[in-house]
Amino acid sequence: MSDKLLITSRTDWTASMIAEVYKEIETIANEEMELDGQVYPNQIEIITAEQMMDAYASIGLPVHYNHWSFGKDFLKTSKAYEKGHQGLAYEIVINSSPCISYLMEENTMMMQALVIAHAAFGHNSFFKNNECFTQWTNAGSIIDYMIFARDYIRKCEERYGLEEVEKVIDAAHALAPHGIDKFKRKHKPKLNEELRLKKLLEREDQTQLEKDVILQKTSFRDAELDHEDDHLGDNEEEENLLYFIMKKAPTMEQWKREILRIVHKVNQYFYPQGQTQNANEGWASFTHYYIMSRLEEKGILSSDAYIAFLDSHANVLYQPTYNSRHYSGGLNPYALGFAILMDVKRICENPTDEDREWFPHLIGARWQDAVKEAAWSHRDDGFIMQNLGPKVIRDLKLFSVRVGETDGERKAFVSEIHDEIGYKQIRRNLAQSYERINRVPQIKVISADLDGDRTLYLEYESFMGRSLDRESAEAVADYIDYLWGYPVVLDDGEPES
Repeated sequence: MSDKLLITSRTDWTASMIAEVYKEIETIANEEMELDGQVYPNQIEIITAEQMMDAYASIGLPVHYNHWSFGKDFLKTSKAYEKGHQGLAYEIVINSSPCISYLMEENTMMMQALVIAHAAFGHNSFFKNNECFTQWTNAGSIIDYMIFARDYIRKCEERYGLEEVEKVIDAAHALAPHGIDKFKRKHKPKLNEELRLKKLLEREDQTQLEKDVILQKTSFRDAELDHEDDHLGDNEEEENLLYFIMKKAPTMEQWKREILRIVHKVNQYFYPQGQTQNANEGWASFTHYYIMSRLEEKGILSSDAYIAFLDSHANVLYQPTYNSRHYSGGLNPYALGFAILMDVKRICENPTDEDREWFPHLIGARWQDAVKEAAWSHRDDGFIMQNLGPKVIRDLKLFSVRVGETDGERKAFVSEIHDEIGYKQIRRNLAQSYERINRVPQIKVISADLDGDRTLYLEYESFMGRSLDRESAEAVADYIDYLWGYPVVLDDGEPES
């Protein structure tokens, strides 16, 4: 460490200081947290507040296709920021290789150090090692794929017009929540996505697809371009509506199929992030807390800088109580994930009799191994079910509520309290609340009469007695009608009125 390197709460950053601090953080991460070889190469970029808002609007990817919704999000964020109604994230990190971490130029040097620890080592190592990410994402290819996807959609706009392309993307975005594969599909040997899309562009240049209307079971079964198994039977149930329409829509033009494929691929890429928010943010917060504390102990952070860090850290982890006006109806994923991982570390080092009963496998374990196992081996539901213990339940004042009827009135009752049975039920209830079916209605294809009138039959599978919101369901159904091109029937489980 340079004798001159001392970060105070008032220190402005310089490129050389960021480089020095990065090396110190890397040393702590590799030698003490044992992350050596467990992160993607890092790429640190300094951006303006406006560029940060632009990254917000394009869901964090540095390259994206054009769509009006991104501009709408940018204007909404920028106006709220200008009026002081909204702050900006200190960073955005991209699950790619190299892993790109954006730091705002307005940050102090202390904040830049915090962001590097949180994003470049916390999120980065989570992206590379969490089971959900390793199964569903390929960090080395996403940027190249988005470049080709952007170029492809631009060519479509030139050929078919902005309005027609926008209609397809609008419909694909509306169906995006219903365009996720929760289980891996079997694939034929295939070209990689970038080369496949490049070859498609070359073929379009040669054949002028304005005249090429692709019919089901004809040239759509191009063995080179249709690289995924078309294993769906005409009457086989399918939960991925976007995928089914892309594969089976009877008279959809090829360029529209490719746009649906792009939206499907992008949303599938972000599927792990929605499934691991507590574990991901908890791990990144655990990482930055450990590293920043060690920087203070090593004399790199001054006392006032460390106090400023603790203030920012506390704000990030703030969990409003259920009766607070700031409570939004859920748990702060930073707070819950961080509390669980800190508890795992505590149990490894200083267990109580209660810990020995609940987590015997952690007694005497190395905390470095235990926290990695907890964060990297699960989605949020498993992360909570396997690692949430009584101490965290008490610290966060968690309890379960059940709705029932008393004297003909529906009322809420506290159903689980802090006892042995209550702890287990609270943990089970909380874990189940992070299952995807709680956020996205389960709608599946029942059949498609491809040899007859080509009607598509869909069915809503009710969960915990919940009904579909009629207005939203009808709006999405209109988009399905547009993409499918033939009658669509949705059984929402409600009796005919």
